[in-house]
Amino acid sequence: MKTQYYIGWWNVENLFDVFDSPSRPEWLQRALNSELKGWTQAVLQRKIFNLVKIISQMNNGRGPDILGVCEVENLPVLQQLVEALHTIGRDYAIAHHDSSDQRGIDVAFIYDKTLFEAKEQFSYTVLKRSSTRDLFQVTFVTPKQNELILIGNHWPARSAGVYESEPYRIIAAETLSYWMQRITEKKGKDIAVACMGDFNDEPLSRSVTDYALSTNSVTKVQYAISPRLFNLMWPCHGDGTGTFYYNNFPYVFDQFMVSKELVQTSGKPRVVKDLNGKLMASIGYFPEMITGGRYPTPKKFGRPAEKSTYDPYGFSDHFPVWMVVEE
Repeated sequence: MKTQYYIGWWNVENLFDVFDSPSRPEWLQRALNSELKGWTQAVLQRKIFNLVKIISQMNNGRGPDILGVCEVENLPVLQQLVEALHTIGRDYAIAHHDSSDQRGIDVAFIYDKTLFEAKEQFSYTVLKRSSTRDLFQVTFVTPKQNELILIGNHWPARSAGVYESEPYRIIAAETLSYWMQRITEKKGKDIAVACMGDFNDEPLSRSVTDYALSTNSVTKVQYAISPRLFNLMWPCHGDGTGTFYYNNFPYVFDQFMVSKELVQTSGKPRVVKDLNGKLMASIGYFPEMITGGRYPTPKKFGRPAEKSTYDPYGFSDHFPVWMVVEE
C-alpha cells in the first residue's frame, strides 16, 4: 500500500523573538534594535496565531507532515510555534541550526516525529563578504525506512538590485550543486533529495538553471552525468502565478527542486503526479491570506516599527508551497 506525505515550505516573514529576548546575542540586539521596536510578546503571539491558522489548513486540515520554514530567528520562537500547533493533534519536532546571518534569521524544519526520524544534519553559511543565510540539510528516515534528504535554502535577497546581488545567489547555487554531487558520492546516485526554499530567483533565472543545474526536463534529470534537479515549479511560473509579489508582478521565488529518484515511477520515495500526470508542486492560495483588489498578493504581517507595513491580521509576504511524495 502506498503512503503519502505532505511536504510544505513557507517563508514566514520575520518571525522574530521579542524585542529584548535573553536568547538574542548582544551583537544581534544592536543590529535589530530599531527594526524590532514594539515587537512585544503580544505581537509575537499574534504573529504565531496567524501562522497557525494557515499551517493547520494544510494537507486538508491535517497539517503538514514536514514543513520547511525560513526567516525564523531562533529555536525559542520555533518552539512557541510548535506548541501553538498542538490543536492539529500532531507530535512535531524541530530541526534547526543557528546561522550567522546579520539579521539572525534561520532555515529550519518542523516534522512529525511519529513518522520521520531526523538522522543527519548539515549546515553551511553562504558568505557575501559577511555571513548570510545558510543552506540547511536534514536526512529524514521515512516510516518504510527509506532516506529522504531535504535541503532548505534562503538565498541572498535582491534588495541591492537584481543584477548587483545576483553573484551571491550564484554562489549559493554553486554550493547547492556541490552538495548534490557530494550526496550522490556518499549515498549513491539513486538517493531521494528535495531542495526547497526561497531562492529569490525564479525557475528560469540563470542561478537556478545554470548553476544549481535545475531544469523542467525529466529526461535531462534522469540521464545527466552530474546530478541535475527537476524544478516542480515551472507550471506555476508559466501560468502567471507567484509566491511573492513586487510592484504587483508575480515572482515564483519559493520552489521545490528534486533529484532523479523522486521523479522516477519506481522511486522510493517519489513525487505524486497531478490529475494530468504532471510532476508539480502547488502554491497555497489560502483565501484569508490574499489581499483584496486586482492582484492576489499575500497579506503580510510586517512590523510595528514600520507602521505603514504592520497588519496584525496579516500573515507573511510569501505564499506557502507544497508537494506530496509517496512510497
